[in-house]
Amino acid sequence: MNVELTTLHWLLTAEGQALLAELAMREVSATDTLREVERLRRHVTPERARAALEMALLRRHARAKFPQADHLYFTREALEQASAAPVATQRAARFATGNYHHLADLCCGVGGDALAFAAAGMTVTAVDHDPLRLAMCRANAEALGFAPQIVTHQQDLLSTPPPLAEALFCDPGRRADGQRRFSVADYAPPLAHVLSWRAQTPALAVKLSPGVAWAELPTEVEVEFVALNGELKEATLWCGPLATTTRRATVLQCRADGHLTVDTLVANPAGSPPATYLRPPMAFLYEPDPAVIRAGLVTDLGAQLDAAQLDPQIAYLTAPWHTATPFARVWPVLAWLPFNLKALRARLRSLDVGSVTVKKRGSPLDPDTLARQLSGNGERPLVVVLTHVAGRPAVLICDPVVH
Repeated sequence: MNVELTTLHWLLTAEGQALLAELAMREVSATDTLREVERLRRHVTPERARAALEMALLRRHARAKFPQADHLYFTREALEQASAAPVATQRAARFATGNYHHLADLCCGVGGDALAFAAAGMTVTAVDHDPLRLAMCRANAEALGFAPQIVTHQQDLLSTPPPLAEALFCDPGRRADGQRRFSVADYAPPLAHVLSWRAQTPALAVKLSPGVAWAELPTEVEVEFVALNGELKEATLWCGPLATTTRRATVLQCRADGHLTVDTLVANPAGSPPATYLRPPMAFLYEPDPAVIRAGLVTDLGAQLDAAQLDPQIAYLTAPWHTATPFARVWPVLAWLPFNLKALRARLRSLDVGSVTVKKRGSPLDPDTLARQLSGNGERPLVVVLTHVAGRPAVLICDPVVH
C-alpha cells in the first residue's frame, strides 16, 4: 500500500481526519488489513481506505521513534530512514549550542529532523525532491505547531546547490527499492557531492549509516556515533566549525517519561589512542556501549576507568573495582576459566545456578542454545561470558549486571 499526494490531501480533510481517528481507536494491526479495507470500503473509495489504513499502521509503528507519532504523516521508506526523536533532539541541541539560527535541512524526508530543529528555536528551510514527502513535512510541521518556522522547498540537490543558510544538515538517501545502500558513493546524493557544499557553507553535518566504512570517510571531519538506550542508531559527520574532535561516542538514555540524558566520550586530544593494557579478568567486567566500540574509543574508556582489556581484539574491559559509567554495562565477576564445557558446568552447579544468560565476543557458539544447556534448577541467575583472554578462549561467570 502506498499513499499518493492526492490521497494525502484527502487525509488532511475533516473526513480523512475522522477516519484516521477512528482507526487509531481500533488499534489495527497488519493482520487486520484485508478485513479493515473491506469494512472501510462501505464508506470511502478503496484507494482512500487503503491509504488511511496504511497511515494508521505506519503511525503505530512510528511510536517507537516519535512520541507524537499519532499526529504525524509518513511513508514507509521515509519512516525507516528517519532518526528517532531523541537522536534528532540531541543533534538539534548541538546546532543550537553553536548559535545557528537558520538551517537548511537537505533531503528532509517527512521532516523528523526539521521538527527537532524548529523545536530548538531555529528557522528551517526543508528541501527534498519528492513532493509527497515535502507535503508530509508541511503537514507534520502544522500538526506540531512549527509551520511558521519550517519552509519547504522542492529541489534536485544533484543539479543545483543547496539554499543559503548559516548551517546545513543532510540525510542522504540510503535505500532504493527497499534495499540498503552501504557505500557512501551510492547514497543519494553521494557523500562526495554533499561534502562539496562546504565551499558554500562550511558548517555542514551529514547523517550516515552507523556501519559506514572508515576508509570511505574524509580525515578532516569529526565522526560521531550515537546509541540510544544501548542500541547503535547512526553516525554523523560534523564539518568545518561544527567539528570539535576527531571521534565521538554519544550515549543517549531516554526514559518512558521522555527525559533524555546525553553523555559523550571523545577521542584523546593528543591524536593517538591511549596504550592498550591487558589483564586477566578481575572483580568487574565492563561491556562498552556500542557507540564507544564503533567510535574506536574502547582504550579511551579504559583509561577513564583505569581498566584493562582482556584481549587486544575484543572490546571487554576489566578492573578490580566498580566505577559507575554511562558508557558501559558492568558485571561482578565470580570466576573465570579456560573454555571447557565440562568444567564450566561443574562450576555453575557449585554456584547453585538457575537461569543462565550467555553473552559472547569472539566465540562461534550460539548463545541461546548454550544458555538452555547450562541453565540449572538452582536459585541463582548467572551470566556466562564467552570471550578470549590474551588470545585464548575463556569463559567468565558473572552475577547479573550492576549498571
